[in-house]
Amino acid sequence: MSTTDLAALSGLELMRWIQSERPTDIPSIGRLLGMRFDEVEHGRMVISLDTRPDFANPLGAVHGGIAATLLDSVMACAVHTTLPAGVSFTTLELKVNYIRAAHTGGQTLTAEGSVIHAGRRTATAEGRVMDEQGKLIAHATTTCLVLRPAD
Repeated sequence: MSTTDLAALSGLELMRWIQSERPTDIPSIGRLLGMRFDEVEHGRMVISLDTRPDFANPLGAVHGGIAATLLDSVMACAVHTTLPAGVSFTTLELKVNYIRAAHTGGQTLTAEGSVIHAGRRTATAEGRVMDEQGKLIAHATTTCLVLRPAD
């Protein structure tokens, strides 16, 4: 699908296209970290990834930036599912709370993001990252600025 074709999709359609096609020719943070779009709904996303040694902080646990990136991605994608074609957004604020460390040895981390408010100018969402045992690793909130073509 060309860039022009992608621009004609609503946010929900784009997220579903990424989920089904798993494009490997489009550079993205998701591709870099190995993110998978497990569930895509209007106002809700579930994204997972498998940890690896490259994700380690100096203490040997998964670096907090991995959880923050996963949270930013899942919440932003949830916001994107509420937007019509031609409307984009940018993250204005991201607040992350870390609860416990994750291990680097191939553990699956799963993040769920849900939209709290989707307005004309701003959107807010919340997210959680869980490990394979269902333990909370981190949770977050975000505020996004909605960018309409006339803006």
